[in-house]
Amino acid sequence: MSAIYIAGIAVCSVIAQWLAWAFKVPAILFLLLIGLALGPFSGTLDPDALLGDLLFPVVSLSVAVILFEGSLTLHFKELKGIGKVVRNLCSIGMLATFAVIATTAIFVLELNWQVAAVLGAVLVVTGPTVIAPMLNAMRPDKDIDRILRWEGIVIDPIGALFAVLVFEAVSLVGGEGIFSHTLWALVSTLGVGISIGVASGYLTTYLIRKEWLPFELHKFAILALVLFSFTLSNHLSHESGLLAVTIFGIWLANQDDLEIDSVLEFKEDLSMILISSLFILLAARLKLEDLMLLDTDVFIFLAVVLFIARPLSIFLSTFNTDLPIKSRILLSWIAPRGIVAAAVGSVFALSMTKSQIADADKMVPLIFTVIIVTVVLQSLTATPFARLLGVRQPKPNTLLIIGANHVARAVAKGLKDQNIDVYLSDPAWENCKMARMDGLPCYYGNPQSEHAERYLPLTSLKSVLALSPNRHHNALGVQYFSHLLGDQCVYSLKSSTNHAKSNKDSATFLSRQILFGDEGNYAKLSSMMAKGGKVSVTRISEEFKWEQYKEVNSEAIPLFVLTEQNKDEEPILIRPFTSDMKKLPEEGDRILALQPPKLTVLKDPNVNKESQIGAKLSSQQIT
Repeated sequence: MSAIYIAGIAVCSVIAQWLAWAFKVPAILFLLLIGLALGPFSGTLDPDALLGDLLFPVVSLSVAVILFEGSLTLHFKELKGIGKVVRNLCSIGMLATFAVIATTAIFVLELNWQVAAVLGAVLVVTGPTVIAPMLNAMRPDKDIDRILRWEGIVIDPIGALFAVLVFEAVSLVGGEGIFSHTLWALVSTLGVGISIGVASGYLTTYLIRKEWLPFELHKFAILALVLFSFTLSNHLSHESGLLAVTIFGIWLANQDDLEIDSVLEFKEDLSMILISSLFILLAARLKLEDLMLLDTDVFIFLAVVLFIARPLSIFLSTFNTDLPIKSRILLSWIAPRGIVAAAVGSVFALSMTKSQIADADKMVPLIFTVIIVTVVLQSLTATPFARLLGVRQPKPNTLLIIGANHVARAVAKGLKDQNIDVYLSDPAWENCKMARMDGLPCYYGNPQSEHAERYLPLTSLKSVLALSPNRHHNALGVQYFSHLLGDQCVYSLKSSTNHAKSNKDSATFLSRQILFGDEGNYAKLSSMMAKGGKVSVTRISEEFKWEQYKEVNSEAIPLFVLTEQNKDEEPILIRPFTSDMKKLPEEGDRILALQPPKLTVLKDPNVNKESQIGAKLSSQQIT
């Protein structure tokens, strides 16, 4: 019978993630609804009966993996460049939020001070998995977008680490209240957690650098070491394991010469599985009687969280900065809580309940109440509020190019020289390095990953061009971004004529627009560039029409039609050449094309001089 429940949780997790994908909202909403439906409302699922004594270890180990994955994104060098506001939010603002929530929990909800302190520490965390979908829909201006994304990324591990330290402090208070004993216990716990984390990080780094650990074992070995470090640290010092795995992840993230991208990608996938299953289990554990324990004072508590704690944090963090008042107002409203708060808080609540600390049973219902209210309320109101304040970005106008190979770079440089914003992405570091040397922004990794969701400017993307020679990378990109932006905004380049039929018949490429016509494919473009071909631009005029252009440039491969518009938001309309292109270039349009090494200039004596000049324009290379 247990197998059926476990399989059912897996299926429900997939359904929740699919619904989130379909409706473009944070997955946490549907995970919560499914968990509540299976648990307190229907009584179908009882996690305590299902897992028994394994519940606490399963939840604890899952949280350890989630925190480790989050800490892998915390690079010290990036902390230096994230701006004063984000630094303040993750320090002064975090402490202010903690103080306000903990104090309110003590005096309004009349909770035990230990429970109130841990509750305040847990609720400082806003996770990127909740923030990112909200920002993609809201499209706030760049300063707000940058601040909220970086706050979510940085405060995830830092806030969790802070919550662990607060939990250690309140848990180690001796029955007699002996200060020296408590202080020593806290120091020893910190010492064990930090030591185990550093030792695990050093050992992993040493094994990988010495190549004593084969590449195919990196993911599994690091996962095993994370679980072992967590368990060993907890064995040596009570509840120090979360600190150990957080330090472990931070250590690995800051080793510049360590290749852990495959590990990070694996941990992202594993975290999605754990987060989905864990959230359903934790929501199902809620009892109706526990929810009834929350009286009307909880509304005062929620009002303080929404309208006092967050605005105070923003006021202190943006004090003496040049951030506009409208931006501060919107920042004061956006602070949804996510999976880290629920998972870490649940672990602490289970531990405090076992220690028979008063009011520990109220912590999880309160955390979930805050999560539900902040996610639902802010998801529904963020976009209208941003529009009302006038702090939304203009219409998206950036082209994302999947691939940073020499063909993609040439196309990107041609577009950039025409004042068109471009952004490249490639999982090969050499390609990214070459793109950045050419002055082209490039994301190193797969653009459809969770990591990319944090770092790519998704809110400003207008179209996506899949220009990778790898059909698999193109297919994944096409499938992912066609959902986000729509089929009409996603284009793919064929790898070669050999793949034309398979691309046409593939469900992935079905109804997607194929770039650069029937003759355009990666092999042909790459070959032409290897022989000295260049990207150039030509303007269509009354004297030099599209028909003449085709005659003069019969060997060229047209790439884009650029049409000037009298619009502030979109001054240039970009239309890629496709096999089913309906509207042909007109007078005033510019043609961006890949020209062969030697260009033929029209020499027909019957063509007037102005047409001759127009033909010569086609040889004006821009890269």
